[in-house]
Amino acid sequence: MAPSTPGPSPTPHIPDAPAAPAAPHAPAAPETPAPRTEPADLTGELLADPYDVYARLRETAPVRRVTGPDGLPAWIVTRYDDVRQALTDPRLSLDKRHALPGNYRGFSLPPALDANLLNMDPPDHTRIRRFVVQAFTARRTEKLREPVRRTAEELLDAMAPAGRADLVASYAAPLPIAVICELLGVPSEDRRDFREWTDALITPDPARPEGMKNAVRAMLGFFTGLIGRKRAQPADDLLSALIAARDESDDRLSEDELVSLAFLILFAGYENVIQLIGTATLALLRDPAQLAALRAEPATMPAAVEEFLRYDGPALTALRRFPVEDMTIGGVTVPAGETVLLSLASANRDPKRFPDADRLDLDRDTAGHLALGHGIHYCLGAPLARLETEIALTALLERFPRLALDVPDDALRWRPSTRARGLRELPVRF
Repeated sequence: MAPSTPGPSPTPHIPDAPAAPAAPHAPAAPETPAPRTEPADLTGELLADPYDVYARLRETAPVRRVTGPDGLPAWIVTRYDDVRQALTDPRLSLDKRHALPGNYRGFSLPPALDANLLNMDPPDHTRIRRFVVQAFTARRTEKLREPVRRTAEELLDAMAPAGRADLVASYAAPLPIAVICELLGVPSEDRRDFREWTDALITPDPARPEGMKNAVRAMLGFFTGLIGRKRAQPADDLLSALIAARDESDDRLSEDELVSLAFLILFAGYENVIQLIGTATLALLRDPAQLAALRAEPATMPAAVEEFLRYDGPALTALRRFPVEDMTIGGVTVPAGETVLLSLASANRDPKRFPDADRLDLDRDTAGHLALGHGIHYCLGAPLARLETEIALTALLERFPRLALDVPDDALRWRPSTRARGLRELPVRF
C-alpha cells in the first residue's frame, strides 16, 4: 500500500447491464453509460474504502442507482464533469418538498432548525445567504487569525508532556469548536456539549435511539435562549450581527430561519474542519517525502491545504438533491423526485481532471477542485476553514518535528458514514 493512499478493501465486481443490439445498418451510437435501474447496496464497500468504489463506478457506471444513507434508493454521480455541471443545474433542488413521497427520509428536525440553507433554493436561499455574507465578512474572519493561533498553541502545550495523544480528541476537535464559538459569541462554559450534540446527529448510536432527539432538543433550546440574550445584549460577534440584520432589514429573516442559520453555522462551521485536520495529518504521515517538503517550505501551506481538500476532503458527497423534472445526467435519465448524490470525493479523484489523482501531490495544480462545493451553494465558511487548517497544521508540524502514527495504519478507525469523511481517532506520538 502506498503511504498516501487508503488501504485496499474487498471489491466485488458490479456487473454491467447488457447492451441492446444495434438496429440493422444503423450508424454506431456513441458510447453512453448504460442506466442502472436496480439499486446496488454498496454501503459496506463505501465504508471500507470509498475511493476504490468510486474508481469502479467512474469506469463502469458513473451515474448509478444505489441504496442511499437512509436505506432508500438514490442516484450517485461520480465523474468530475458530471458532478461539476450538476452542482449548478437549477433543476436539481435542495428543497425536500420535491422528493417523491416515501423516497427520502433524512433528518427529522423541528422547523426552528430545519429552515436553513441546506433545504432551500432561490429565492429564499438567495435572501438568507445575503444576510450571512453581510455578517460573515473578510474582516471578521481575519480577526480570528490570532485567536486561532493562540488556541492551537495552548492545545499543543497541553498535549506535549504526554508524548502521545489522540490528535482528533486533543487537537482537531477542540480547536474549531473554540473558533466557531468565538465567532458566534458562545460563552466558553457552554461549549463542552456541542461536540456530543453533533456526534449524535452525524453518527447516531443505534443502541440509543433517543440520543438524536435529545441532541436536537438541547440544541434548539440552547440557540433559542442564546439569541434572546444576544438580542438583549448584543456584542461584536457574528450572531449579534445576524440578529441585527434580521431585525433591521425590510426583507427579514423569520425567527425559525435565524435559529436554523445559527444551528447550521455551528454544525457545518466546525465539523468539516475537524475532519480535514485529521485526514490532512494522516496523509502527511503516510507520505514522508511530502511531509519533509512541507516542513522545508512552510510558506506553501495554503497551497497544500487545497491539495488536502482535493485528496481527502471532509465531504464524500454534496447535499442530496431532487430533480424537479426528469433529466439526463451523464447520459442516464434520472426521474423527477428521486434522490441524487453528487460525489465530491470521487470527482476530485477523477484522473481525467487531476492526473495521478490517487497520489498526494503538494505541488499539484488544484484549481477547480470541488471539496467545498461549486455554484450558489459553495461553502460560505470556506475562508475560515482554510485559515483554521493552515494555522493548525503549521503549528503542529513546527511543535512536533518527530510526529508519527502511534498505531499500525490498518488499526485506524474511520467514522461510519457514506456522506462524511473523517477519523474516529488519530493516535500519534511525538
